Amino acid sequence: MGLDITVLIADWSWLEKAPSRKRLERLRDAWYADETGLWDYGAPTVEGDWVWPRGRNGAFFGVYEFLRTCGSFKAHFWAGERWEAFRDHVDPPLRAELDTLLMGLIWNGPDNEAEHTDPGFFTDNPSIFYGVLLARSPESVRQLAAAWGRIRPRLDEMRRPFAEHAASHGGWVGTFDSFTDLLEDWGRVLTEATRRGWGVVGLSE
Repeated sequence: MGLDITVLIADWSWLEKAPSRKRLERLRDAWYADETGLWDYGAPTVEGDWVWPRGRNGAFFGVYEFLRTCGSFKAHFWAGERWEAFRDHVDPPLRAELDTLLMGLIWNGPDNEAEHTDPGFFTDNPSIFYGVLLARSPESVRQLAAAWGRIRPRLDEMRRPFAEHAASHGGWVGTFDSFTDLLEDWGRVLTEATRRGWGVVGLSE
């Protein structure tokens, strides 16, 4: 589980102008474009905030910098593992909401059957799809954001079951606060994407 992950929100109407098999290439080309892409090494990277590309590409996508993950997918993977360890001890309606949120983003689910990509967002051709960890359409994003809106006021209800069944001293996402920090980060991603009517993409590099 040595993957990195870069989480972006992207303008669906802009991506949709390209055939599905070309959309990932379109996004990557904009991301890496000289002078108008994302990379401005003179600007500091702020964790827990957005990085926007320069020039014309600034209108089409942004990258979210997660807190305390160093860009690694490990934090997201372990958030799913912690959830699996204590979910049976959470109030069933809240459990169902967390299942929906995490299976939609980063967790494979109790039966390892969760899908994190919407059909047709890019393409189903594995040779083109390589490196895509997450691809959610604006409609899927709205549904996940709605689940997050119902979860957020009840986060503290999970503190005790996490401490009793999932805490791990020194491990990835080993404390309840680190678990909820990651959820809050995902909530910011979903909220901003919903506000703009955009999709969410997670890429490994």
